[in-house]
Parts: sequence; C-alpha cells; structure tokens
Amino acid sequence: MKIAVVALGKIGLPLAVQFAKKGHHVIGCDVNQKTVDLINAATEPFPGENFLAEYLAEVVASGHLVATTDTTKAVSESDAVVIVVPLFVNNEGIPDFGWMDAATEKIAAGLKPGTLISYETTLPVGTTRNRFAPALEKGSGLKAGVDFHLVFSPERVLTGRVFADLRKYPKLVGGIDGASTAAGIKFYEEVLDFDDRPDLAQKNGVWDLGTSEASEMAKLAETTYRDVNIALANQFAIFAEGANIDIAKVIAASNSQPYSHIHQPGIAVGGHCIPIYPRFYLWNDPQATVVRSAREANAAMPDHAVKLLADSYAVHIHGDLAGKKVAVLGISYRGGVKESAFSGVFGVVTALKARGAVVVVNDPMYSDEEIVALGFEPYAIGQAVDAVILQADHKEYKVLTKSDFLGVQAVVDGRRTMDANNFAGVTFRVIGAGA
Repeated sequence: MKIAVVALGKIGLPLAVQFAKKGHHVIGCDVNQKTVDLINAATEPFPGENFLAEYLAEVVASGHLVATTDTTKAVSESDAVVIVVPLFVNNEGIPDFGWMDAATEKIAAGLKPGTLISYETTLPVGTTRNRFAPALEKGSGLKAGVDFHLVFSPERVLTGRVFADLRKYPKLVGGIDGASTAAGIKFYEEVLDFDDRPDLAQKNGVWDLGTSEASEMAKLAETTYRDVNIALANQFAIFAEGANIDIAKVIAASNSQPYSHIHQPGIAVGGHCIPIYPRFYLWNDPQATVVRSAREANAAMPDHAVKLLADSYAVHIHGDLAGKKVAVLGISYRGGVKESAFSGVFGVVTALKARGAVVVVNDPMYSDEEIVALGFEPYAIGQAVDAVILQADHKEYKVLTKSDFLGVQAVVDGRRTMDANNFAGVTFRVIGAGA
C-alpha cells in the first residue's frame, strides 16, 4: 500500500516510520525543506524520540520512506493519506485552522477516487464532517463517502514514546459513514501492531467508534478529563501548603482505592494537548463551567510558583524578588522532551519579571543560542544566583545540590524533582507541601 503522511513533526514522522516498517511505501510530506532533506538523509530532525534514529535509517535505506514538500503529488500517488498538521487556538480560545486548511487544500488537489483520508490531529467535534469534508470535495470535485473515504482517528501518544504508545493504546476510528469507518479500520489494522492488554474491556486493537464525531469527542474527553483532574490536584496542593500538609502523601493514599486516580500537582503542564484540547471542547460547549474553571486554575500555576518563591523571601529572608537573580530550570513542558509549546516557563518568567527579578533560564536540551532565540537569558549550572524555580522535571536536575547554585537562598521545586536534603540551610519549597 502507498501512504502519504502530511506533516513530519514529532508525531507525524514516527507514524510515517511505523507504516514504513510494516512494509508499506510511505511518502512523508512537510512544508519545511530542511526537515525533508534531513529525513531523506536518514537523519532525525529532532532529538528525544526513542528508536526513531535507528528505525528511520532502516526505512530510508530500504526505500520504504521518502520525504517531499510536494503534498499534492504525494497524495495523487497514494492509497491512503494521514494528516497530522498542528492546530492551535488564539487568545480568545478560537481554533486557528490556517495550517490545516492549507494542507487540506493541497490534499484535495491531488485526491483521486478510492483514497482513504484520515485526520489524526485533535479537532473540535464535527470538524471532520462539517469543515474538511466540504473542503476536500470542493478542491477535488469528488464526493466524500462516495468517491473517497473520510475518517477521524486521534493520535493517542506522547512524544518520546510514540512507538510504544502505538502498540499500547487502542486505535480509535470513526468515519463520516459506515463504509469510511470500515476502510479506516482495515487500514489501521494493516499498519499497526498492538500489545496484549487483558486489562481492557475489549481486545486491544482498532476500535470502531461509529462516527467521526464520536472519535473526535473521545480524544477531547480524555484530555479534558486530565486537565480537570490536574486542576483539582493543583487546588488541593495550594490548600495543603497553607495547612502544612504534604499533598503527595494525601494523593498516594487516595489513589490506593481502585476507583481513584488523582494526578500529581505542579506548574501547569504544557505541550500541544492539555492546554489546548480542553479549549477545543469549550469551543463546542461554552457552558462547560467545570472545564473552563479547570483550565484557568492550571494556567495560574506559574504565577503561584512565583508567589511561593516571593513569600519565601518575605518570610524567611526579609526581602523581595526585586533585583534578585532567579534561575528558572527547564524550558521543556516535561522532562526528557525538547518541546516548549505552551510550557510553564513562559508564565514563570513573565511573573518573575513583573516582580522585578532578573531572570535567567537553563535547560540541558537547549543550546544557549536556542535559549536566546526564545527570548531568555541563558544560565549555566554553577553560576551565582539568589533563587531557583524548577519548571521541568529533567533527570539532570534530580542530582543538583545547593553547591550547584552559588549563593542561593530560596528554591521552589515545581515538579517534585530535587531532593530537599541536598539544600540544607536553603529555604526549599515544593508545590503542595507545607513550609
């Protein structure tokens, strides 16, 4: 089978490689010529994805994967097209379909009868049927559900472990009609492998969601649930700080019940999922007050971390943050992944500067040049600093001690990563723990 994968980012490229490893001929499409050139040279364009480098080298050498900037031509040569183009929201929470619409237009121009189109980018409910089906029909002159099949099948993986997650989690598929759904199920059964999961209610594999709307809703439901859960944990944590309770022990005790699972609190998780997809749901359902409150609570956590640091100075050191040099550890939205999208680092830095602090930033996955390009001043571990806020849970930060921060007086660990015993004599606060 010939497959076109549109957008070779941190999800799209591993998907393309997975399909190629199954023996299919894959054309990866991307608007970035540098990305295309690197892939055709069997060089991974971004670090941090387990097994990607070796698998990429294998499928490029075998001729099963090639990359191009010509999406229309690639689609015209393919039996199936998988789209993983990013979709964001603006400051008002309105989805910005610009990149997706442009990609859809190029796909439509090359679409031929009998092709399967699968959108994997998370979408508001109804988008596949009501926005992209008409656009594909207009650009191709073909009829969705008659001349070509159209499904929505959400990606359910995390960067860094895409290949493992593709095997671990069921693949959800829903089409705009029964024939499309059947075609989508057949396709994904041919390109994916699945782990045995006796813990699931039904056999792990490709699951029929019935409609594209149900499949879209499933992805929004699982990510929005996580956002609400994290918000609850964060509100528990803020209360626990004032009551001198360690929320981690409370959560561990609560999670000992089989029906209970509460996430650990911390500076708001970023990336393309948790901060964005609940806003897609709110676009569909603006009356969802619980979802809106949760999103606001999580977005406020960087400010809370800075307040915790400022309060530590005021109470224990008889000063404030004005003029103090504060190091923020971590640009990435989570440990071990080089991705800054919607990371808590931006809110933390903004809040620190609002209090007059001199802010410097460190991340072992980013060069000084990359840190500067993001608008930050680089910080090297070992340099003198007055205070520290840990934003990302990189493994490199677990072994740090007060000797790594000459002159440090206060530390806020926003991800429960560092060992307080390594900071004797320093005011050390953890989000969700009493003073």
